[in-house]
Amino acid sequence: MHFGQYVFAQLTNFLPKRYFERLVAKSTDRTKNWTPSCWSHLLVLMFGQLLGCKGLRELTDITTAHGTKSFHLGFGKTPINKSTLSKANNLRDYRIFEQFAFHMVFLAQKRRITREFELHGRFYAVDSTTIDLCMSLFYWA
Repeated sequence: MHFGQYVFAQLTNFLPKRYFERLVAKSTDRTKNWTPSCWSHLLVLMFGQLLGCKGLRELTDITTAHGTKSFHLGFGKTPINKSTLSKANNLRDYRIFEQFAFHMVFLAQKRRITREFELHGRFYAVDSTTIDLCMSLFYWA
């Protein structure tokens, strides 16, 4: 049995929820009181972005599969289905999410370190990307 918070819930604890709720309260969005709240909507979209979902169907299939964990992930007590998420995407004001994203970028820029990573006067960069090589062109590969 799992004890403690999921990694996604730990990551979202760093987000300024009160600032987001003030943005929602200031907006003239008519979907403020819908069942997937704006905050749950944001978290579901972030979850899909982190998982690399290519569409709403894939995202809702994953959230439905993890339906027993949806409350602990921050999505609410019931998993969000495709029609509800599609309706929320169409009718919710995108400017709420846009302003929140700009605020998060501002916070990140404010807290960034201005000095580069330095070890004994030398700078190091590590590249872990993979390069696919064709055996016919690169015989040494």
